Amino acid sequence: MKAVACRAPLPIEDPDSLVDLELPEPLPRGHELLVEVRAIAVNPVDTKVRRSLEPGEPRVLGWDAAGVVRQVGEAVTLFRPGDRVWYAGALERPGCNAELQCVDERLAGPMPDALDFAAAAALPLTAITAWELLFDRLGLQEGGHQGQTLLVVGAAGGVGSILLQLARQLTGLTLVGSASRPNTLAWVEDMGAHHVIDHSLPLSEELQRLCLPQVDYLVSLNHTQAHFPEIARVMAPQGRFGLIDDPGPLDIRLLKEKSVSLHWEFMFTRSRFATPDLIAQHRLLARLAALVQEGRIRSTRTGHFGPICAASLKRAHALLESGRTQGKIVLEGF
Repeated sequence: MKAVACRAPLPIEDPDSLVDLELPEPLPRGHELLVEVRAIAVNPVDTKVRRSLEPGEPRVLGWDAAGVVRQVGEAVTLFRPGDRVWYAGALERPGCNAELQCVDERLAGPMPDALDFAAAAALPLTAITAWELLFDRLGLQEGGHQGQTLLVVGAAGGVGSILLQLARQLTGLTLVGSASRPNTLAWVEDMGAHHVIDHSLPLSEELQRLCLPQVDYLVSLNHTQAHFPEIARVMAPQGRFGLIDDPGPLDIRLLKEKSVSLHWEFMFTRSRFATPDLIAQHRLLARLAALVQEGRIRSTRTGHFGPICAASLKRAHALLESGRTQGKIVLEGF
């Protein structure tokens, strides 16, 4: 099968950072689905894994896919050959930058008919991250939180784009999203934010401008270390703070006086530790598909970089590493 892989932690400008190659076709076992990958999306985790790779055997990256089930393992009960599926998969397994991939059925969901493969591939990883952060980590309740406020710092990227939609559709929260460029500020509003602020300015001053001096919930999606003093300043007493990035040391003593709780979200936790609730991601993706079918959630695809090959993926990795992405980048077909 065709695949794109990396062998060493090289800068994306290096000709060998990502290479096209042929690999043996995988065989599904147990709860695994063998999926014909039709489209993929690219995420910051792809660039992080590429840069930290130990030299050795080729590593296939990619953790956002939409495709068709070709074959199933002997323990599979949720899908059958011919089903269209979408998923993020498991970080320890070979990724989706290949024509064929094995994925645990409990990590996959039924792909909504309302989307084509490219539009669908943009959503799984970021939607799982956003859903788990909102409802599993911060403990939000569907239909609740009228009169309370959620601030999303760095809301124009992949996670922020779907998180705003989910929070707008499923809760009564007042949503404030941050960005820093005219196009991303407009995008954040389009994704569902009631108010948009510029995070290149102090968060506290921007919120004061909106007559919102404090927020009950705050999600930081990037550059948490740089924003942390302001985050602590704008949090309401007994508020909840969630993050997904990898900041340097944070002085969490700044949260003590207000009894603010801190919550990490890593969407690969369930797959990495084979937690008893592994199937929660299947159920989450099925619910997301229903919301898409109802027209309540839309794809966050903003760029289509062509076929799944080393040249296209290098271009996508370079844009992600620039820190100037908006929404999601997808690739389609081999």
